[in-house]
Amino acid sequence: MKKLLTTFALVLVICSVTAQSKDEMKALKESMTPSEEHEWLASFNGKWSAKVQMWMDPSQPPSISKATTENEMILDGLYQRSSHKGTMLEMPFHGESIMGYDNIKKKFVSTWIDNFGSGIMMLSGDFDKESKTLILEGSMADPMTGKDLWVREVLTKISDDEHKFEMFMVTPEGKETKTMEINYKRKK
Repeated sequence: MKKLLTTFALVLVICSVTAQSKDEMKALKESMTPSEEHEWLASFNGKWSAKVQMWMDPSQPPSISKATTENEMILDGLYQRSSHKGTMLEMPFHGESIMGYDNIKKKFVSTWIDNFGSGIMMLSGDFDKESKTLILEGSMADPMTGKDLWVREVLTKISDDEHKFEMFMVTPEGKETKTMEINYKRKK
């Protein structure tokens, strides 16, 4: 009788672990499967020319330069790598971003690095389907003060061949100001 009860208990434990493992595997599979948000990101894949406007002082006209960007989906379509090259402030500029959609948190996530500093900007946010706009918020280290700066980015899809990127920061006085606008056109 003792062997029968032990065997029965063992079967129950195995069944419980198997059921839990199936639920865990289902959750894992859902987290690693590209969603419609990933498809939206993939619509930006390809090569782009860019007109960059940058405001160092909001009371002055922006500096204007040209750049190129190449976007590609990586890691089985879960993330998009963007490589940006151009000239900024009369110096060669190169930046890289990784953007994805976190299926678990239901948020877009983004990182940015460039040759103008050693910090990493990290942002997250939501997509508004109606306006075709992605709004990301996060922070980056201010190279002048060493403190975190609040950043808001707005990415608006105008068409399959055109989109606009805007970046806003908060001034030391606490006022939000536009620091950058990039207008992208797909290279044909």
